[in-house]
Amino acid sequence: MSISRMLFPLLLAAVFVACGGESEKPAAEPAPVPAPEPATAPEPAPVPTPTPPPSETGRANGPTWDCLPGDAEAGKVAYATFCASCNGATGDGSGPAGKTLVPKPARHDDGTYMNALSNEHLFKVIDQGGMAVGKSVLMAAWGGALGGEQGVWDVVAFVRTLADPPYTCE
Repeated sequence: MSISRMLFPLLLAAVFVACGGESEKPAAEPAPVPAPEPATAPEPAPVPTPTPPPSETGRANGPTWDCLPGDAEAGKVAYATFCASCNGATGDGSGPAGKTLVPKPARHDDGTYMNALSNEHLFKVIDQGGMAVGKSVLMAAWGGALGGEQGVWDVVAFVRTLADPPYTCE
């Protein structure tokens, strides 16, 4: 037998062994992906409750006063966004940005001081800034950021909720 005839079967056997032969197991198929959970239906929106009328003192039990065109609930959101950093969340003048200001921010919780100010005065200082009423230039004009007149009145209405003793319509 010639060497070339003997080498062919040996070469074929070597390739068969090198490629794994029949001893290897077939690759396992990937596990199926589970189906997503069905979406739950959204809960129905809560039914709004009507605003209660002002109490005998004139202070609102809800978000409005008859003497103010603003909505205190809407003003609360704007106050938290634009005012609380200086005036504090409760109007006590302790906001983190206000701690370094000279003069210190107004204390909206001081009813003795705040209740003596007219609604128009509060509107002007919020709308046009402190300089408009002879106060600090550090009090920015917020009228544009608040979206105009209604936004300013909303903040005035909220500021009135902070006073102790409480604000009353005159």
